[in-house]
Amino acid sequence: MNGASNIASRNIDLAVKARRGFGERIIRFVLAGCALVSVLVTVAIAATLIYESVGFFRDVSVLRFLTESQWTPQFVDKQFGIWPLLSGTLLVTLIAALVAMPIGLFSAIYIAEYAGDRIRRVLKPGLEVLAGVPTVVYGWFALTFVTPVLQSIFPSLGVYNALSAGLVVGIMIIPMVASISEDAIRAVPRALAEGGYALGGTKIEVVSTIVVPGALSGIVASFILALSRAIGETMIVTLAAGATPNLTINPAESIQTMTAFIVQVSLGDTPHGTIVYKSIFAVGLTLFLITLGMNLLANVIIRRYKESY
Repeated sequence: MNGASNIASRNIDLAVKARRGFGERIIRFVLAGCALVSVLVTVAIAATLIYESVGFFRDVSVLRFLTESQWTPQFVDKQFGIWPLLSGTLLVTLIAALVAMPIGLFSAIYIAEYAGDRIRRVLKPGLEVLAGVPTVVYGWFALTFVTPVLQSIFPSLGVYNALSAGLVVGIMIIPMVASISEDAIRAVPRALAEGGYALGGTKIEVVSTIVVPGALSGIVASFILALSRAIGETMIVTLAAGATPNLTINPAESIQTMTAFIVQVSLGDTPHGTIVYKSIFAVGLTLFLITLGMNLLANVIIRRYKESY
C-alpha cells in the first residue's frame, strides 16, 4: 500500500515538474522573442536608412555631403553640405547641455543626499511630471513664453532662434539627468559616506569627494544619454529654432537642425523619389550614427569607470 502511494506521489511530482518545465520554456521563448523584436526593429531601421541613403549618395558624393558648407536642397542651385544642419543641431545640444547638466546633477545630489523624505516625495513625482510633458507643448512654451522673455532682455533677438530652443530642450532633459544620476548616487554604499564622516569630513566634503566620484560612471552615462535625447529632439526645434540652414555659432540666429529638416521635407510637399526626398534618409542616417555612437560611448564609460562594491 505504501509502495503504491509512493509511486503515485512520484508520478504526480513528475507531472508537476513537467508542466512547470513546459511553462518555463514558454516564458523563456516569450522573453527571448521580446528581446529579439527590439534587435530586429533596430536592424530594420538601420537597413532602411542605409538602403535609401545609397540612392542619395549615387547622385551626391559622400565627400560633397561631408565637406560643403551650404544646405539648399530645395533651391534651384541645390547644395547638400550637411554642416549647416549639423552645426544647428550641435548648437542647440550645447545650450541644452549647459542648462541640463548642472541643474540635473545638483538636483540629483539634493534629492539623494540632502532632501528629507517629505521633500523627496514631492520632488521625485515633480521631475516625473516634467519628463511626461509632450515635446510639442515644450515647443509652444519656447515660442510663446521663453522667446518673448528673451526678447525683453535682448531686443534684437528674432522670433526663431537657437537660444530659446536650446534652453527649453535643456529643461526637457533635466529629469533624465536628475533621475539617472540620483539612482547612481543612491547606489553608492552608505558605508563609504559614513567612513568619510568618521574621518571628520563635512557633508559637502563627503558628497563631493566620496559619493559623487563613486557614482561617476552613472552620472556621465546620464549626461551622454540626455545629450543623445537632445540631439534627436524634433518638435521643440521645429517650432522655436526656425527653418534656416545656417552655419553659425550665434545662438541668436535662426537655425535648422537635422530633425527639423526631416519634418519639413516629410510634410508631403516633396515628390517621392526625388533627390530632396532621398536627402532625408541621408540626414536620418547621419543622425542615427551620431546617437548610436553616443550610446556606445555611454556603455564604454559605464564599463570603464563602473565601481564594484
